Amino acid sequence: MSAGSVESMQHPFGSVVTAMVTPFTADGELDLAGIERLASHLVDIGNDGLVVNGTTGEASTTSDGEKSEALRAVISAVGDRAIVTAGVGTNDTAHSVELAHQAQAAGAHALLAVTPYYNRPPQSGILHHFRTLADATDLPMMLYDIPGRSVTEIATPTLIELAEHPNILAVKDAKADLPGSARVLAATDLLYYSGDDALNLPLLALGASGFVSVVGHFLAPTLVAMRRAFLDGDLEAARRLHFSTLPTIDAVFVTQAAMTVKATLNRQGLPGGTVRAPLVEASETDVDAVMTALEASSG
Repeated sequence: MSAGSVESMQHPFGSVVTAMVTPFTADGELDLAGIERLASHLVDIGNDGLVVNGTTGEASTTSDGEKSEALRAVISAVGDRAIVTAGVGTNDTAHSVELAHQAQAAGAHALLAVTPYYNRPPQSGILHHFRTLADATDLPMMLYDIPGRSVTEIATPTLIELAEHPNILAVKDAKADLPGSARVLAATDLLYYSGDDALNLPLLALGASGFVSVVGHFLAPTLVAMRRAFLDGDLEAARRLHFSTLPTIDAVFVTQAAMTVKATLNRQGLPGGTVRAPLVEASETDVDAVMTALEASSG
């Protein structure tokens, strides 16, 4: 497959996509000006897509109304320059459908839906959930497979069945099952996005289209360059660039990533803001480690 054909397939979601944090004010309210400023910054540094109201966006502690406000703020700021994907996944199918309708009304370009968590549905229930959600709008949808959070995986046969739905176009893969990912890529036309920054290059090698990243808050230029080097066939450069991201990945994920990302953005003079309970503010030691890693990667 040529680089040009790969590029043409990525329009529904972008290629280097950051799952952005949701800035809050000191008193815990949405910082709409900060959201717009951060979204603009993330696109300026190379992201061609953003996910709003995802895990890193603390969607579990924002209301439906806040989700709509945050999404509208991002679309207002960068909707003409980047693909804006709305996180709409919950463990309640009816509620997820409501969020999908809300996201479409707000102007989202695409949807991201995580596997229903906590209630541990069987694979037949996962099939029904995602098909119902995909039927709810005409927006392209990306499945988010992350059993470390949802407990239940989207099994390989289930992914292959879901690929038949015309609105289910992609998977955010955070399962760390490279053989399983390869089997789905071999059997379907699903676009794969690495949802685990440490596996960005390995998943590209299997045929992934891009990344839905956390360290893209800081390292989007490196991710863009790494992906381009890979598509150009310069594997040595791609490996070098991927390896350069690992210290930052390790530092960001030493604890819950929304905590470290927000605190590091604040340290950089960018709008990260506070976190909501049960998350707590990252320690100065953890932020120092991220800053040191970023300095090393830029050196």
